[in-house]
Amino acid sequence: MRRSLLLLPLCSALALLAGCGNKGPLYMPKATPAATVHPVAPAAPVAKPAAPTAPAAAAPVPVHGFVTDMQAFDAFIDTHPTPEQFRAAYPDVLLVLPGTVATRELRSNNSRYFADVDANGRITGGKFM
Repeated sequence: MRRSLLLLPLCSALALLAGCGNKGPLYMPKATPAATVHPVAPAAPVAKPAAPTAPAAAAPVPVHGFVTDMQAFDAFIDTHPTPEQFRAAYPDVLLVLPGTVATRELRSNNSRYFADVDANGRITGGKFM
C-alpha cells in the first residue's frame, strides 16, 4: 500500500509533463509536410536607367569603431552632413541631436557626439562627451 501511495504522485507528475505540449520531456515533434511551392515566373526585365551625365557625389566610406582621426572627422563635419549621412559615415558613434534625451556621463573614447544643428537640420558642429 505504501508503494502505491508513492507511485501515485510520480505517475501523475509524469502524465502532466507528457501533456505539456512542446515543453514536456516526452514530446515528439510531428513531421510537417513539405510545402508545395511552385516556382515564380521571373518578372519582365526592367530597363536600366541611362548613365547620369553629371557624376553623383560618392557616399562616404563608413568608419567603423570610434573616432580616432579627428582631422578627418572635423573635415566631415565641415561639410554640414545630415544626421542620416553622419550615421552612414560613422555607424558606431552615437549621434545625440538637440532635444534627444541622453545622460551626460563622460566618455573618453569619442563614442558619443552631441551635435549642433542649423535651421535645416544639418550638423554644424558639436562635441564628444
